[in-house]
Order: sequence, then structure tokens, then C-alpha cells
Amino acid sequence: MSTGIAGRLLSRLRSLDGVAVAFSGGVDSALVLAAALRALPARRVLAVIADSPSLARAELEAAREFAAGLGAELAEVPVAELAVPGYRANAGDRCYFCKQTVLGAVGELAARRGLAHVATGTHADDHRALHRPGLRAARELHVIEPLADAGLGKRDVRALAAEWSLTVADKASTPCLASRISVGVPVTLRRLGLVERAEIAVGARLAGAGVHPRDLRVRLLGEGFRVELDPAASAAVAARPGLGEAVLAALDDVGLTGLGEVAVYRAPALAPPPRSGRPVSPKCPPG
Repeated sequence: MSTGIAGRLLSRLRSLDGVAVAFSGGVDSALVLAAALRALPARRVLAVIADSPSLARAELEAAREFAAGLGAELAEVPVAELAVPGYRANAGDRCYFCKQTVLGAVGELAARRGLAHVATGTHADDHRALHRPGLRAARELHVIEPLADAGLGKRDVRALAAEWSLTVADKASTPCLASRISVGVPVTLRRLGLVERAEIAVGARLAGAGVHPRDLRVRLLGEGFRVELDPAASAAVAARPGLGEAVLAALDDVGLTGLGEVAVYRAPALAPPPRSGRPVSPKCPPG
């Protein structure tokens, strides 16, 4: 990793007198948090995670462990995205309303703690994405983006995280549970819980068969659902007669209804256009 890239990131953070990092537990915001602790006194750095039904409990526990391992102070702020009509409607701009709510709550806590800035894990590649409504909310709230400001893209983020021996350096992207609900299907507490239980059930069924996917999504479609697995895991399932059917059958117990299928997961930037009549979820910032 070029010392220039790391230097630019640390220099950007040293220009601040204190920062609250909107922390999700993913590699992007984790790198911002680690850099802030290198650049500033620990008392001027606060990690803040927004806790809501859209955050899987396993992700919350992992975020707690990571922050503790860094020696960072972690504040958990309850947020109520489901109280926002635009978020519930899920009309394609759900992430805008989510980020308004989450970053607004982080900003309020930062102000109470005397921290002038809120930072996210947005990186340079995010600004090249075609549809990122959450970035508009961040701009409106005057949130800073140290990774993007320093010119770091996703590969740079992972490389620097590995250089700094961060345990999340190779962690797969884990966007919120609401990202599994197709555009036009309202976000509800029941559906968020259904997605979380379904992904746990699929993971357990596959682990029992010796398959450990890097990427696993259970998507709620307009009608039915789709289980998406990274190419290696998808190939492993296809090579075992009956395993795909067993995975779908395991979801009966969690309450999924309608037709289901097992498909290959593609990162949103690489995914082909949806088939006619089948809506897809907008890409949310994964860090």
C-alpha cells in the first residue's frame, strides 16, 4: 500500500478536531474508525452505530467486538426508520430516508458530545455508482467522507485494512436487511425479521452440508423469494443433488411463501438488468 494513500487519509482526519464515525461494522467505516484513532486522541473519536430492526443481530455483535478490539468508544443509538413513510414505502429512494434518519441521529449525538464532524465510510468508487440516494442525504447533512476525500476506492480500502491488520479487511459486504426487500414491496418489521431468520436458516442448512458461502442473500420479491449465493457456493449447491431443494424447503419453517429459487449472487454494480416484472432492491452503501 502506498504510504501516500494512507498519509492522505490520516492527514484528512488530522485536520479535524474530533469526529463521530457512522460505524456499521463493515470494512469501509471500520477503516475510517481505525484511521481516526491513529490520527486523533481517542477521546476525540466516537464510533456510533445505529441500532434498528434493519440491522442483523449478528452484525451488531460483530461491530461491538471490532470496536472493542480497537479500543474505540462505541455508542449505540436507537433509530426508527420504520416511522418514516418514505422509508416504509420503499419506492426506490429508501436509502435516502434511511441515511437522513441514521446520520441525523449520529449528528445529534456528535453535537451533544462536542464533536463537530460526522464521518462515513463512503469511498471514491461509491460516487461512480448510478444510484446512491443515501449520498444525497449525507450531502444535505454536511457529512464528511475521509476515504473519498483521500481518493481511496474499494481496493485501496481493503488493501490498507489488511496492511493495518484489521480483522474485517476481507469481510464481505453486508448491507442492511431492508436491502433484501424489492423496490415497491413495503418495508415492515415482519419482513425485516423474515429476512434475518431466513438467512440464518439458509446459512445453517448449508453449513450442515459443508458449504460456507461468502455472500448470502434472501431476497423478498414482489411474489416469492430468491436465495442468492456467491458463485463458488452456488456451484457447490448445484453439484449436490437435492441440496438446492432442501435449502428452499428449510425456509418453510420461517414463514416464506410463494415460489423460491436459488441463484448466483452478483454485486449490484455487476448485476444485469432485472427480468421484466421482477423488481430489484437499490444498492445501499455496504460499509
